[in-house]
Amino acid sequence: MSDIAIKELLYKIADDQLILGHRNSEWTGFGPLLEEDIAFSSMAQDKIGQSYALYQILHQLGEQAPDTVAFTRNASQFHNTIFVELPNGEYDFSLIRHFLFDTAEAIRFDMLSRSAFQPLAELALKIKGELRYHTLHANTWIKKLGTATEESITRLQHSLDIALPYALGIFETSPHEVELINTGIFAGEQALCEQWKLQVEKIIQQTSLQLPSWQSVSPIAGGRQGKHTEHLQPLLDEMSEVFRIDPLAEW
Repeated sequence: MSDIAIKELLYKIADDQLILGHRNSEWTGFGPLLEEDIAFSSMAQDKIGQSYALYQILHQLGEQAPDTVAFTRNASQFHNTIFVELPNGEYDFSLIRHFLFDTAEAIRFDMLSRSAFQPLAELALKIKGELRYHTLHANTWIKKLGTATEESITRLQHSLDIALPYALGIFETSPHEVELINTGIFAGEQALCEQWKLQVEKIIQQTSLQLPSWQSVSPIAGGRQGKHTEHLQPLLDEMSEVFRIDPLAEW
């Protein structure tokens, strides 16, 4: 079992959680409804806490301390999918991203709860429980707004069309994919993607939204190899502002 393969897996998952957690936190005080303001803030807190726990496992494997890893790397050193670094946009885009990403994460952590790497399996079991609320929230609002008014359906459909190529970038494969699968650490991005497609289809079929054929959507990838948009570095600068002022501050 290679530490390099495990570290790469942990980094990409932790970085996803940290970056989307920060994006979700940007809705605090700006949600379209008070309950949505609270919901996105709560989910942001969960994701940042999850990232911290994953960085702690990395620290146990010899990587730097969680604060150092989270707040001192530049954009090219991050392994998050491009999808999570995109600006929030309007609520319809954030909701669609929440639905597509958290559907994938719920399946990912369910798979990881059976990982041969015990520290990750134990953490995944805990995170899996937290994600039940996230997916329930996303599915409820997608079904509600996806069958409501012409405007809500049109706006969600527009955001879905924009988001899908980025969402498929979640499943960018690792250079260590075969090793991760063969050692039982993780069943692999392809297996995850296939389950994700089925779950996304199941929810969308309960709405007036339309999915294109999967073959017609080209994934927008590169984030796992440190190739990011112009949106990530300014986000990292904002995230690390307190740490730069006071490196002893705690999460």
